[in-house]
Amino acid sequence: MKLAIRSIHKYLSLFISLQLLLWTISGIYFAYNKIEMIRGEHLRTLQNKDVPINLAEFPTITGNSIMGIIRLDQVIFKINTSDETFYLDAKGKTIKPINSSQAMEIINTNTSLQSISANKILTIPRGAEYRGRNLPLWQVETDHPNKVNAYVDGMTGEVVAIRSSSWRLWDFLWGLHIMDYVDRDNINNLLMKVFSILALISSLSGIALFFNTRKKSIFYIT
Repeated sequence: MKLAIRSIHKYLSLFISLQLLLWTISGIYFAYNKIEMIRGEHLRTLQNKDVPINLAEFPTITGNSIMGIIRLDQVIFKINTSDETFYLDAKGKTIKPINSSQAMEIINTNTSLQSISANKILTIPRGAEYRGRNLPLWQVETDHPNKVNAYVDGMTGEVVAIRSSSWRLWDFLWGLHIMDYVDRDNINNLLMKVFSILALISSLSGIALFFNTRKKSIFYIT
């Protein structure tokens, strides 16, 4: 019985040792870096501002929700319905998406960053650093030494994400930590579940070996 436990522990530990090492390294990185700094919150000088809206003031609107947002010097309204989202100005007219110059101005005004160029994004590849954001989106390159890209919502003008080399390292390690190497979002993936169970079995077998060896040593001394 003891030999069987020893064999299970030996080969399981060898099999999962690399992933255990990755869990430890990534965990140390997460513990020693504040997520607010990684997300670039310290680079914001002006937070996104929402304007409180009373739906009763818009009796002709049948949307599920309406939000007032300050876009540069203009108040716009984001209206969500069950089918789609509308963006209107104060007169109820559909607004145009912001252009590259406006996206750069927003970054210069709302953050401590200095923009260099802006690229329009119309698709979101798997694992992209701007995943989870609405399209269209502007990627604004800045002169920050940490290779910071800021992302601006193409309709509302909100700064929806700030991504740096520090964030990219965090994201890479997070993918290794949860064993989702492409999307880096799914913590409930099958690989993660299997290795977690194997790690548990390896730990329990190690504990069992410790107490078996300890009992034998006490008996021998006695």
